[in-house]
Amino acid sequence: MEDGTFKSPGYCDETDEDARQWDARSDCAVRKVADRIGDKWSVLVLAYLAERGHRFGELWRRIDGVSRRVLTVTLRQLERDGLVLRTVHPTVPPRVDYALTPLGETLHVTLRGLVTWAEEHEAEIAAARAAFDERAGAA
Repeated sequence: MEDGTFKSPGYCDETDEDARQWDARSDCAVRKVADRIGDKWSVLVLAYLAERGHRFGELWRRIDGVSRRVLTVTLRQLERDGLVLRTVHPTVPPRVDYALTPLGETLHVTLRGLVTWAEEHEAEIAAARAAFDERAGAA
């Protein structure tokens, strides 16, 4: 096969500029990661855990609007992906701490770049949205 040529649009063993290579297959790693970090709760959990480890109740109080059930599911998914470490301490009552794994820390660095980009281009994005809304309202 020629460089950059894939077996099918869903083939995703290598990365190419063509988004179809990862968007066409639901089992592709890129799509799974994009789905995970596209979830607003996961991003917030990662951001808070990047500061320091937290107990469940601390996270629940800090993340406005998340339910206990959704936070539990989110933490479990992040733990399954190897991004969050859950430590149970043998105390009465049991104490459970959550922290970023080294892999989670590398993802946080990447997310921080996205946040920085959004902050730097906030005015441009707001202007583009206003222009779009004006055009859409005129149509």
